[in-house]
Amino acid sequence: MTFDTTFTNGVIAVRERQLLGEKVLRFPEQTAGEVLRTLSESGFGGGESSPEAIFSHEEEILDEFIRTYAPDEADKAFFLAPRDFHNLKALYKAKVTGQGTDGMLAPAGMRTLEELQERLEEGKDVPEIKEDATGAEIGAAFDRAEFEYLFRVSALRPTLKKLLVACADMTNLLTAFRAETQEEAEALFVHGGKLKQKQFLRVFSEDPEVRAHALDKSPYAAFYRECLSAKEKKIPYTEAERMKEEYDIRFFFERRFALSGKEPFLYYVFRRKAEIRNVRTILICLNAGVSEKEIRRRLIGVK
Repeated sequence: MTFDTTFTNGVIAVRERQLLGEKVLRFPEQTAGEVLRTLSESGFGGGESSPEAIFSHEEEILDEFIRTYAPDEADKAFFLAPRDFHNLKALYKAKVTGQGTDGMLAPAGMRTLEELQERLEEGKDVPEIKEDATGAEIGAAFDRAEFEYLFRVSALRPTLKKLLVACADMTNLLTAFRAETQEEAEALFVHGGKLKQKQFLRVFSEDPEVRAHALDKSPYAAFYRECLSAKEKKIPYTEAERMKEEYDIRFFFERRFALSGKEPFLYYVFRRKAEIRNVRTILICLNAGVSEKEIRRRLIGVK
């Protein structure tokens, strides 16, 4: 089907009015019951009562929107193919360990779970993995395969390539900070980013000045400082993960009044993904007794 910009943007304009918008900002100060009631009144969740059923409903709607209105295969693959690699990795680990996949599989992406299982048995789509690979090394192999595939299908889409480059760079930075040694980090790096490996490896420098100012002149200066702060304080990289997770929606938000061509589609999907993710985070945190301030700190694309 030929992409009709006017028609698709009209569909998006209608659906944008159904977004929760500022309601999400009020949820952290409410109870879980009040949030669920507001969601029901807003049509979010399709009348389902349990949180997981609510999110499954919303994710199915978004998936169907992507499959129906994606401008081309590159856009469809950008959003859906990562699920295939996630599921294929889960199926592969289950095969080599003899364990099940309970709780490990995501909804179908570009391929059904049955198709992925068949391809796994045929040795298709499985990256080269050494026989004694650790779980981290298996994960890295599938991550590299995913990035390679996405870069390939997005070769003619500058915007998608830019988003993938940033994701690869931030993924590698987090890998470097989490690794115990330089060798471990190098073994787990993914390909496609623009930062040179020597920039990542400054994380392991014994000179505190080199570590502190390693990426001062790069687009990732703030992200790097956040990672460094977490490492020095020996705390989880929660804030850095949040910054990485919201990069895409922030990229479009800053240019929201100048979007053209296929960009409104991308921006709308990122907004919907962030909305579903934020509501899930809020309900989990409210049920766990997390403070309002901490809940707000975990939200993406709404600050």
